[in-house]
Amino acid sequence: GGSETVLVDVRIIAATNRNLKDEVIKSNFREDLFYRLDVFSITLPSLKGRIEDVEALSSYFITQYTAKEKRQSLQLSKQALQLLQQHEWKGNIRELKNVLERAVVLADGAEILPEHLPYEIQKQNKTLPNDFSLASVEKHHIEKVLQYTKGNKTKTAEYLGIGLTTLYRKIEEYKIN
Repeated sequence: GGSETVLVDVRIIAATNRNLKDEVIKSNFREDLFYRLDVFSITLPSLKGRIEDVEALSSYFITQYTAKEKRQSLQLSKQALQLLQQHEWKGNIRELKNVLERAVVLADGAEILPEHLPYEIQKQNKTLPNDFSLASVEKHHIEKVLQYTKGNKTKTAEYLGIGLTTLYRKIEEYKIN
């Protein structure tokens, strides 16, 4: 709001997830602006390309969020870590941060388990049975629902849309613990 000119010396740091050279060629980005900004470029690979960093980043974010929530320290279970390492991370580190903040809020024990992760991360579990017979898939599904209901057979039968006696029969048939 002043009327006098004030001289300043600034540096601009800009980030993008696009290849600006390609965007200039396609005429989606101004060439003169590209050359003004492209004084010093740093290229960082996506989180998908740095899977080995997922464990360290997860540990860091879990420590941050447990302190923020004033909770006891939490560990990441091996199964949950495996799921995180299998995920594509289109949102990069921001997506990982959000997933872990949610997991810290949902975790009720001393460990973050796969069920504390978003469904889209849980469903990409690559440890599905190799046998895709109907019986094998049914057994696996019953086990997952039992795990989800924490062993509550009445709720499990309700979620599966079957009678409680049918569930008991299938548990015995498939030798589910």
